[in-house]
Amino acid sequence: MPSVNIDGIQWITKAPIPLCFSQENFRKALSNSNSLITTFKNALEVIDSNLNFRFREGENIRTLITERAQLIDCLLHYAWHQFEWSESISLVAVGGYGRGELHPKSDIDILLLSDNGDGQDKQIIESFLTLLWDIGLNVGHSVRTLAQCIDIAGEDVTVVTNLMESRRLQGDAELLHSLHQAVSPQKMWPQHEFFEAKNNEQINRHARYNDTEYNLEPNVKNAPGSLRDIQNIQWVAKRYFNVRSLDGLQEKEFFTEAEYASLIKSEEFLWKVRYALHMITGREEDRLLFDHQRELAKLFGYESADTRLAVEHFMHDYYRVILSVQALNDVLLQYLDEAITNQRGTTTLQPVNSRFRLKNKYIQVTHDNVFKEDPSALLEIFVLAANIKTISGIRASTIRLIREHRYLIDDNFRRDKKNCALFLQLMASPIKLVSQLQRMKRYGILGRYLPEFNHTIGQMQHDLFHIYTVDAHTLNTIRFMREMSLPDVDKKYALAGKIAKKLPKPALLYITGLYHDIGKGRDGDHSVLGAEDAIAFGERHGISKRETHFISWLVRNHLLMSFVSQKKDISDPDVIFDFAKTVGTKVHLDYLYVLTVADMNATNPDIWNNWRASLLEELYRETSRILRRGLEHPIDKEDAIAETQEQAMKLAMSKGFASNQTIWELWQTAGEDYFLREIPEDIVWHTQGILEHEEIDKPLVLVTNKSIEDEDVVTQIFIRTKSDNNIFAASTNALDQLNLNIQDARIYSTISGYTMDTFYVLDDEDKPVIANSATMDNIVTSLQNELSFTEDYSDIIKRRTPRQLRHFSAPTRTIIHNELSTPYTILEVISPDRPGLLARIARIFTEYNIELVTAKISTLGERVEDVFFITDTKGERLSDPKVCADLQNTIRQTLDAKS
Repeated sequence: MPSVNIDGIQWITKAPIPLCFSQENFRKALSNSNSLITTFKNALEVIDSNLNFRFREGENIRTLITERAQLIDCLLHYAWHQFEWSESISLVAVGGYGRGELHPKSDIDILLLSDNGDGQDKQIIESFLTLLWDIGLNVGHSVRTLAQCIDIAGEDVTVVTNLMESRRLQGDAELLHSLHQAVSPQKMWPQHEFFEAKNNEQINRHARYNDTEYNLEPNVKNAPGSLRDIQNIQWVAKRYFNVRSLDGLQEKEFFTEAEYASLIKSEEFLWKVRYALHMITGREEDRLLFDHQRELAKLFGYESADTRLAVEHFMHDYYRVILSVQALNDVLLQYLDEAITNQRGTTTLQPVNSRFRLKNKYIQVTHDNVFKEDPSALLEIFVLAANIKTISGIRASTIRLIREHRYLIDDNFRRDKKNCALFLQLMASPIKLVSQLQRMKRYGILGRYLPEFNHTIGQMQHDLFHIYTVDAHTLNTIRFMREMSLPDVDKKYALAGKIAKKLPKPALLYITGLYHDIGKGRDGDHSVLGAEDAIAFGERHGISKRETHFISWLVRNHLLMSFVSQKKDISDPDVIFDFAKTVGTKVHLDYLYVLTVADMNATNPDIWNNWRASLLEELYRETSRILRRGLEHPIDKEDAIAETQEQAMKLAMSKGFASNQTIWELWQTAGEDYFLREIPEDIVWHTQGILEHEEIDKPLVLVTNKSIEDEDVVTQIFIRTKSDNNIFAASTNALDQLNLNIQDARIYSTISGYTMDTFYVLDDEDKPVIANSATMDNIVTSLQNELSFTEDYSDIIKRRTPRQLRHFSAPTRTIIHNELSTPYTILEVISPDRPGLLARIARIFTEYNIELVTAKISTLGERVEDVFFITDTKGERLSDPKVCADLQNTIRQTLDAKS
């Protein structure tokens, strides 16, 4: 049997049976060692090595964390007896340690409890705690008298919760018995008050995690569906039934057999994840960060398969487990709430129909065979809950029956016209639609009724852009759609809210939301797969052919509007006209706009900012204008240029410009693209700056914040300087050093030998820069300094890559389009984000003698999706296939090179 020799004592390090802590050997080591601390440390080292080895070998997690607590009990026993204590003090384990559970780096929570405050053990306590810290124990401690504990417990539900699970380790046993008596429900925190306090505690905790069990980097201990939810069930139930263990609750028939098995299985899975996190990080780490997800997937034996990475398989299982915990949390806390309410004698009954009634505002079946006799009731109950305002929820006993009878949902059930009509009625519900869809998902009904949706449950995408699983994102999208139709819609969704309230059939929008990402995780284009599923849904549910194809069109094109607004040059009339032709009607545009706004916000709240909102709104308004004019009347570019120049000249004259001749002469040096893409107000701003610029040897740099409806949406930077190949590289480098993120870039070359560049930027919080003179002056000075030596420019920013981005190393992809309809070559670059990326690309353009006409910059989580409109030095498309291939290869190799 393997062993290790420490201080002359032979310690067992691996055994086929649980670790045997030899007290005889330990006492011998204590008596023979010159260092008490070293002996304890050696014992801890062996305990950790042994338990961690057994964990990696797959030993039962419950055994390991229980045994760790027992071994720490033993060490504390010997540490305690190194001192001479008075008889009126007790060493008590509290919290998780009090339950007899201990993970590798969890705090060892102890209470030093005395019967008075005379302080005779004060010096000993300090020495005892110092010893524990010196030997490396993560001790969380409190020192209190019995009276102090009682007073604090009466005020703080967290304290009374800890004391409920406390157990004596050493010292006076009667003290803890007295404390348990004093904090019992008969003395303080009666059942209903304790339940309400713990329930509110859970609600507030869930709110800190956005009320979703699906976060990109979830907290194993505290997030919704986490270990804390399991503990919360136990705390309330143990206090109600006056028991101290899960086994005791099982004996009280608090759980069904299936619920008990599910709870144990879920708890052990989450324990394994938490144990592994502590083990690999060497600290009490409960966040399942990207840094650790891949490592845990490998540790637990997951492998990449079925188009999904190993880490995605692991996280899929993780999310399924926490969904199960959430479902149990619902039913068991509801059960306790009902039991406590009934105990207090406040019951009201109200009939709904022959199958359902309300009991204290919670809907329940009228008898236990309702679902067996009429399986359609499995859908009807959610329709009723979504349409009757007074219903607060579903009674626990009925939730259990729903879960027990969900097997009745089969192909025949799905084809039944009555059931199809009920589901459509639910999707048209005026209130509480999302709440019912969430309940249906949690209780296993939605995934059975729509098998295509079941595939998305727990389906994650391992990136920083999609921060929720597909199912959570889907329901979140519908929630945003609903919120936009409310009277007090948030100002940032004002246009979407105005449109949403006028949609002729909102249910079509919600069905689209349900299906827009349903194809994800399967082979093929998810938009196409989802559109096909939507057709099948419409046909099965008897939706008219016209409306079915309308839903399918929306699903197929749900990414189109965000794509055009962020990756196309929407100042180009041809781009708007082509988009308008694809959309076809104002009704299509209205639905697509609301869907796009909801989808973007539900994907990642950080993606939606005022700048992206302004681009989307501009695309909507310009497309609406074309649709009003009629698709048979495309915009003439010469007319558009003339109209812009006329408006700009009128504005300039109103501002007191001395001579329109001077302005016209300046404007003649700019190309037609400038007047197609810039608005009159900005043209006047640029013109005034150029005419007033006296330091001709210095680049002109103008900075302002662009506003819509009196709210700043983006910082606009205009640069005019002598043309040079390194201008774009130097500018992007300077902006990167200022921690400004480029959202859009427009580059114009003039016939007078100058370049005029406009950058739209946001700070690291996706907001415009603070509009004060010091900040603006700093931007101007930094750009002027960087642009002053562009002829010999070689500096590329070197800044540390953020932690999260380091875990997404997908190779750079490039795509080149040479469309006859545009005078430019369009280059797309999709790559992991990193500091200096734009400057590196700009340097490559210089090497290949490429002119950059404009750029659409888009950062989506950890990924950039940038589009560059480029030409050769003659202003023509890149026609040589070899040059196009070499350019792409150079970009890929440069961006993917380790730096």
